[in-house]
Amino acid sequence: MERRQFLAASIATSAAVLSGRATAEEQPAAPREFYQIRRYSLVSGPQQKLTENFFANALIPALAKRGIGPVGAFRLDIGPDTPTYYLVIPGKQLDFLARLDLELADDHEFLDAAAPFWNATSTAPAFERVEVSLLEAFAGWPKLTPPAATATKAKRIFLLRTYESPSNAEHIRKVEMFHSGEFEIFVRAGFHPVFFGDTLAGPRMPNLTYMLSLANLAELDAKWDTFRNDPDWKKLQANPRFAYDQIVTNISYLVLSPLDCSQV
Repeated sequence: MERRQFLAASIATSAAVLSGRATAEEQPAAPREFYQIRRYSLVSGPQQKLTENFFANALIPALAKRGIGPVGAFRLDIGPDTPTYYLVIPGKQLDFLARLDLELADDHEFLDAAAPFWNATSTAPAFERVEVSLLEAFAGWPKLTPPAATATKAKRIFLLRTYESPSNAEHIRKVEMFHSGEFEIFVRAGFHPVFFGDTLAGPRMPNLTYMLSLANLAELDAKWDTFRNDPDWKKLQANPRFAYDQIVTNISYLVLSPLDCSQV
């Protein structure tokens, strides 16, 4: 098959995977969640406690009142620009997540609880900047799944990884790669997958973001070695469908730990 025909056929198949459409022989796809990911850039000192109190006493309770959760709240342990906090907010309705701050601005109970953070002044700001991305869950992993350690507040860390692709077609192909066995390889390697999301709006697009959990940093290298040496991963990497070009050109790799108020 000529290269042009190969690419056209591959892109068409990838698009079908992303859309989650079922064939006549398949069961209907499970409804996919949407995610709002917030990145709070902070300065060491009072901002950290103020922001954590805002999460715990105002934002997460207001979301719970609306049936939204579990909400992940994390501090950045390894990565650029510390201190930084992250929120992962799942939801069934994209429009609500997109309008979240406007919705909360009409909630007087929330505003009372959020006042020290929400009403902070320029002379004593609550944060430096907030960046927001909106994502849609992958068809093959449609719902955020906290690790078992969350229920007991046991020790756990999280890896937040973002893959940037050089084109929309390459991005679609990388998402397809996850649906071609990569989920299962992560599980066999001992990671707990939390979510996989395709970025709908945010910086440095096209890209995808996913989160894995494990008990501690001491496990990290061994689990990645297990992943890299999995025969199915080696086979997937060598598949001409994914190996004909570099489909990921930049990877952001962060290590996070949960705040006390985190529900993930």
